[in-house]
Amino acid sequence: MGYSQFNYKKVRTELGIENEQVRNLFPTILPFNASEWLKQTLHKATRLALFSEKSRSEGIVFPILLEIVEKNAYHASLYSGAVLIADEKQGLNGECDFILSSGKQGFEMTTPLFCMIEAEDNDIEKNIPQCIAQMEGARIYNQNEGKNITVIYGCVTTGTEWQFLKLENKICSIDDKRYYINDLPSLLGVLQAIVDFYIPQIS
Repeated sequence: MGYSQFNYKKVRTELGIENEQVRNLFPTILPFNASEWLKQTLHKATRLALFSEKSRSEGIVFPILLEIVEKNAYHASLYSGAVLIADEKQGLNGECDFILSSGKQGFEMTTPLFCMIEAEDNDIEKNIPQCIAQMEGARIYNQNEGKNITVIYGCVTTGTEWQFLKLENKICSIDDKRYYINDLPSLLGVLQAIVDFYIPQIS
């Protein structure tokens, strides 16, 4: 079962992680305009890619994340469907929809910083515990590799709607604000803010 076994109760009782709703997790973002490539890709995809999780992933989510990776070529890399094994005894293992990691793209993920889950049944709320478990898995993975990354970000998305999370000191802060692809500059601004947070630590 791995990460998918977790619900809110298991996150609290087995991982010791409490969650809290916070108002505007990213109060100071710098929105920026998408490239023409991304605008055209999403324009085409949103007309076709809404009927399944796989199509939303390939047509909407991946291009948005790729835009951020391209903008930060030397600081971020993108892994789709990567297996993240952190602590099998706790069930912190399994495949992640998307992970942003530090460093250049390679065959092996180095330092996972941001975990993203595609919402099953278009239900963001239901999929938040699985994302929290993956974020904790990323934290432990980094710790096992001797990397002191104390904050891990996460996101649950339907493709068109995105909700962000932040895990620190066994508290997961869940943003009460959701971002939408019809306000793409703000969504890209949040993703860039996450990368910017890590650059002093990983560059």
